[in-house]
Amino acid sequence: MKFSIIIPTLNEEKTIASCLLPLQPLRDKCEIIIVDAAKQPSINVPHAHLADKIINSAKGRARQMNIGASHANGDILLFLHADTDLPENALPLIEQRLGNQQWGRFDIQLSGTHFMLNIIAWLMNRRSRLTGIATGDQAIFVTKEAFAAVGHYPGIALMEDIALSKALKKISPPLCLNAKVTSSGRRWERYGIYRTILLMWSLRLRYFFGADPQLLAALYSRGQFWKP
Repeated sequence: MKFSIIIPTLNEEKTIASCLLPLQPLRDKCEIIIVDAAKQPSINVPHAHLADKIINSAKGRARQMNIGASHANGDILLFLHADTDLPENALPLIEQRLGNQQWGRFDIQLSGTHFMLNIIAWLMNRRSRLTGIATGDQAIFVTKEAFAAVGHYPGIALMEDIALSKALKKISPPLCLNAKVTSSGRRWERYGIYRTILLMWSLRLRYFFGADPQLLAALYSRGQFWKP
């Protein structure tokens, strides 16, 4: 299998190296595609050799990931957030375990010092197994054929990972790998652990009842419950 790791970025010039450096040993099995939405390119020359393709795009995570997928040559597309690290054996695990399933995700652990971050991660993993819904933080991977069959990520400003999961579930159940990606807990700590838990559940519930994803994205970006 050939993999394409697609990383949407926005103003990540200070942190992108910490994302790309751990991926370098994987490059014999994958290509690394960065889709950057910064007004001024945030992936500068010293980092350029750490990726195979750097593509400029308008802002919007779903848009960026779709553009990356359109430039991908891999059999498997792996969508990775810039603040998330893969486990060391990520690609062999997918190759060995995917079988007839068409997509999947990893378990997650959150970096940070607050004890609640471990509980939040456990709940995220448990919920994902029960519902078959993956979050973008869990590094969703999907065969190129299945991704095309569901029409790619929907062009919405938030909850694109939920919408994609629901579409892919109609093709096959997800492969839920126990190996853990490590995602930054900085957002949880910045806005407050308990406040962020309530906010995320509020946004998911409102999305379920048909709220405009554009409004939800504005609230999410500011850590607010009501008017952005």
